[in-house]
Amino acid sequence: MKPAVSFQHVSRHFGSVRAVDDVSLDIGEGEFFALLGPSGSGKTTCLRLIAGFEQPTSGHIEIAGETAEGVPPYKRNVNTVFQDYALFPHMTVLDNVAYGLMVRGISRPERHAEAEIALSLVALPGYGARRPSQLSGGQRQRVALARALVNKPRVLLLDEPLGALDLKLREQMQVELKTLQRNLGITFVFVTHDQGEALSMADRVAIFNNGKIVQAGTPEDVYERPMVKFVADFVGSSNVLPPEFSERLGGPRKWTSLRPERISVGQGTGASVLARVNSVHYQGSVTRIVADTGGQRIAANVPAGGLRVTEGENISLHWPLTAMHAMDDG
Repeated sequence: MKPAVSFQHVSRHFGSVRAVDDVSLDIGEGEFFALLGPSGSGKTTCLRLIAGFEQPTSGHIEIAGETAEGVPPYKRNVNTVFQDYALFPHMTVLDNVAYGLMVRGISRPERHAEAEIALSLVALPGYGARRPSQLSGGQRQRVALARALVNKPRVLLLDEPLGALDLKLREQMQVELKTLQRNLGITFVFVTHDQGEALSMADRVAIFNNGKIVQAGTPEDVYERPMVKFVADFVGSSNVLPPEFSERLGGPRKWTSLRPERISVGQGTGASVLARVNSVHYQGSVTRIVADTGGQRIAANVPAGGLRVTEGENISLHWPLTAMHAMDDG
C-alpha cells in the first residue's frame, strides 16, 4: 500500500533560512501522525507543504501516490483545521460547515444534508442555525473540524487546533479526536508543540529541530528510547547525564537519558548515588525532588504524600541500570 503522504528529500528555503531541510518521511494510510517540535523547527512548514500553501525548494512530495508539487491547494484531497478555526462570522454554523461543498457546486439541500451529518460526527447535532459567536471555544473547534470532514478528505491536517482551549477541554478533545480518527479511518497529520498531545494521541511522532527530523517512531519509542539529547530534553522531562557520570554509575560511556519517574529515593537496587536536596516541588500526583550529586543535578519524581524530604537534606537516589538509555551526542 502506498503511503498517504510521502516526503522524499524535501527542503523549503526562505532566503538563507532552511525552514525544512532534507526531510524524508512516509505517513501511512489511516495513521494518526504528529509533527512535534518547538517554534521554528519546521513542523508547520511541512504541514503547509502538504496542504499546498507552500511549494518545496527541492525534493518530491506525494499524496496518495500522486505528485503534489505544483498542484494548488483546492485540487488536493486534503483539508486543514487551523488553530484560530477561521469560521465565517456572518454565516450560520450549517453554512460554515457546508461552505466547501458550496464552492464545489453541490446543491443547497444536498450540502446541508451532508453538513448535518458532519455536525453529528462532532457531537453538534441541532447547532446548524447558530452563529459562531454563539458557541464556546470547544464548539467552534468542532465546527471547524466538521467543515473539514464534510469534504471527505484522504488526509486531514490539524495545525495546533487545541491550542486555544483550556486544559480540561483540551484533554477532552484529545480523546474525542483520537476516537473520531479511529472511527473514520482518515489519515490525520497533527502539528503541535505540546508533547502531551503528541504522546497521547499519535500512532507515530516525528520530532523536528532546526528544519530536520531528529527522530521518528511510536510515542513509546521517542519517550523511552530518545536517540539524541534534544529528544530527551524536549519530549517530557529527562535527566541527561554526561558520559563520565553515566560510566561511573555502571552505565555506558555515552550521553544517557534517565527519566525522573524511574528514580526512587531512600532504598533500591541498581545504580545508587548520594545527593543533597536542592528543591522540592509539589505537583499534585507527584512530588519533584531536585538534588545535587556533587556537580550533577538529578530530578526525581516520587508519588506525592509518600515521602517527606526537605531542602538541604542528604538522600540516596536509586534506579535500575536498564533505566539509563544511551544516546548520540547530537
